[in-house]
Amino acid sequence: MGVMQTKIMRGARVAGAVTAGLLALLAVVPAQAATLTRTEPAQDKSLALPAPTGAQPVGTVSLHLVDRGRPDPWVPSEKARELMVSLWYPAEKGAGGRPARYMTDEEAEALLKGQNLTGVPSEVISGAKTHATTGARPAGRKGALPLIVLSPGFTMSRSSLTSLAEELASRGYVVVGIDHVHESYGTSLPGDRLAGCAACKEQEADPWAFGAKAVKGRQADVSFVLDRLLGRHPVWKGARLIDRSRIGMAGHSVGGSSATWTMLKDSRVRAGVNMDGTFFVPIPDKGLARPFMLMGAGEVHEPGGKDFTWGRDWARMTEWKRWITVEGGDHTSFTDYPLLTKQSARELEVTRAYVVAFMDRHLRGREQELLDGPSATFPEAKFWK
Repeated sequence: MGVMQTKIMRGARVAGAVTAGLLALLAVVPAQAATLTRTEPAQDKSLALPAPTGAQPVGTVSLHLVDRGRPDPWVPSEKARELMVSLWYPAEKGAGGRPARYMTDEEAEALLKGQNLTGVPSEVISGAKTHATTGARPAGRKGALPLIVLSPGFTMSRSSLTSLAEELASRGYVVVGIDHVHESYGTSLPGDRLAGCAACKEQEADPWAFGAKAVKGRQADVSFVLDRLLGRHPVWKGARLIDRSRIGMAGHSVGGSSATWTMLKDSRVRAGVNMDGTFFVPIPDKGLARPFMLMGAGEVHEPGGKDFTWGRDWARMTEWKRWITVEGGDHTSFTDYPLLTKQSARELEVTRAYVVAFMDRHLRGREQELLDGPSATFPEAKFWK
């Protein structure tokens, strides 16, 4: 039990490292940042996501989806399950529009409060420079673009995977990032509402039970989002561009843990990646017969490491598979957070390279030498299986 609790909380409490990173940033962020209005985000170059390396511009749009077929798993008095999702996608070149915000001020404030950080302007985070244009016209042929689902770690919002999403979109993927409402410190909802972390109490009370419940709930969330994107009346105007036969999923922490269960329950998801997440719901004995990649941080997720669930479920993956760890990495290495904690984009570079290579291989049929073994370009990536 102690191992599992530690594993989840590493995703939730990185306050010390974030504090140090933010204090360093505050030395170069303009003094007026704290007084900027909501329509003037502080997009100083000191806090900017690395630019995507693909050839295509990136557009983005946020959607509010409501599943009226089930109550919220964390707040049963809410008789419908609300979700906020962001779509990133290849956009037409030369399309005008405003740069997308990283997150809302309210979400940034909730993140800072959840991390017990004081004296840091929320605009330092909400105003981080992104590389997507809000509402840009989608580009592509009908039925030509693979779709990737991204599920963030516990207490983290969908924005924590923005850099990975922008990279994939710049390379011709449609990406849908999901905020699993009540599982992050704060999710902005229509009507000036902010949903807090109702799930946090359950996680603190019983990490194992929480993990299994979260994984199964996230599978339901993902399947619902796919229904709304791929159904007869899709919620996004660019949905016709999606190739519904080529869908993958990648997640961080409990989001990665949810990928195997989602693949077992929803055959539309053909390939998956778990980035440093404990498998709370085991793969059944019959196995998972679709491609899967494990990416973990340091010694915790090496074979024989503290997280025994990787070895257990690895043995039940019966198709193409890889087990990779990032030497010197930590639980947040697969998110945007190293930009704050370490003032470095190196870990993002590693994550983006391997996730893109995996999706290109299994959704596009393109051989990827990067996945065949150790690389001089990324010597910190260790291959175990």
